[in-house]
Amino acid sequence: MIVKKYLAALLAVAFLASAQLSQAADLPDFSELAAKSGPAVVNIGTERKASGGGPEDFFGEMFRNMPPGFEKFFDQFGGKGRGGKRPQQKQKSLGSGFLVSADGYIVTNNHVVADADVIHVTLDEDNGKSETLKATLIGSDEETDLALLKVDAKKPLPFLTFGDSDALKVGEWLLAIGNPFGLDHTVTAGILSAKGRNIRSGPFDNFLQTDASINPGNSGGPLLNMAGQVVGINTAIIASGQGIGFAIPSNMAAKIINQIKSGKKISRGWIGVSIQDMDENTAKALGMKEPSGALVGSVMENEPAAKGGVQDGDVIIAVDKKDVEDAAALLRAIADKAPGSTAVLTVWRDGKNFDLKVTLGERKSGQSDGRPGMGQKQQNEGLLGLSVRPLKEEERREMKLGKDEGLLIVDVDPDKPAAEADLRPGDVILKANLKPVNSGEALSKIVKEVGVKRGAIMLQIERRGDVYFRTIPLGK
Repeated sequence: MIVKKYLAALLAVAFLASAQLSQAADLPDFSELAAKSGPAVVNIGTERKASGGGPEDFFGEMFRNMPPGFEKFFDQFGGKGRGGKRPQQKQKSLGSGFLVSADGYIVTNNHVVADADVIHVTLDEDNGKSETLKATLIGSDEETDLALLKVDAKKPLPFLTFGDSDALKVGEWLLAIGNPFGLDHTVTAGILSAKGRNIRSGPFDNFLQTDASINPGNSGGPLLNMAGQVVGINTAIIASGQGIGFAIPSNMAAKIINQIKSGKKISRGWIGVSIQDMDENTAKALGMKEPSGALVGSVMENEPAAKGGVQDGDVIIAVDKKDVEDAAALLRAIADKAPGSTAVLTVWRDGKNFDLKVTLGERKSGQSDGRPGMGQKQQNEGLLGLSVRPLKEEERREMKLGKDEGLLIVDVDPDKPAAEADLRPGDVILKANLKPVNSGEALSKIVKEVGVKRGAIMLQIERRGDVYFRTIPLGK
């Protein structure tokens, strides 16, 4: 019996060892990929003259201006001048980049080289030695955080080519090469964790998420597929999350870089609307089966969307017959088209879909696609938990509203649905389920006849000059 137990234990150990060896054999070997791609990755150093505060002040200011929870990749180095005085000192930063041509063009992140007075690029030589060259900034695009540099090469340089980021599948192996914390040519591997991430760092967020270990200093370096093609540019990390990094997809980057290299102005399409994401309650209120598309909060006067027939409350669900899932997807789809071109917008309105042709305008950099008073009788909307009153004539004129729209919210019951939907005193209700309202009675009628039946009511409101939709769930 003892011998049998001993043999069983040995067999179990042997089985586990065999399984581990099998798993190890299945893991990819990155050594050849790293050896071939590494020489095309460069170390980027910048210098910037700063008057007044030192690097600590600059570092703090950069992080204060970033979205909560996210950090761009950069390192700041430097010290105080003699006697503790810092009238004007150099601020240094380190980042990564990669060659995309034999004659010395280099791709990196805009934030790596932004406001730099001097840019140095360190190349790795075949003999193990390195060479540092001064680089020229050819151009950059702040909205996608991309930049193109150029060094004068004395000989053809090794370079990388862009791959197809749209063809990537979640779970694929990826390789990151860069200079984290100034440690040049650090190689890390991981998988593609997700696609299409929006971390709210810019208007065109569509990041690849990877668990390949990347840190400050990797910024601007390449994310490679197993064929050695650049499928992403490492750009951002989550400060509170270990092992989570984000990269700009190569298909987006290649288009921008080619425009910069050819000397063309980076131009993007524009339709002139404010938009927001859909949710289940809003879909209910509009009679839609699923909460997809981008809800138009307001249409700017005399802009392309208005000229093409788009209206407040439309839900744009496709551009040129390609579905858009949310507001960010719509913004990217429009921006990807050239100004002056025509886009076919599929919209949901009054319970059905139809197409509108819109001739696009040109988006300006940083451009977004998106009043209290007393003395009159207050009226209550009990189901919503609102106290409202009609607008005064002078208030309507100031807001440029017609006589049939405009209800001022005077008070909100904190225990009722309106409070949960973020309605506030001072908001002005323009429409209820896309119908103008100018009295508490008109609002209550729509709530009872339509909202209760559908299980939700959608209100168009104006708040400090901006127009939004707020959807309030109601019990049937």
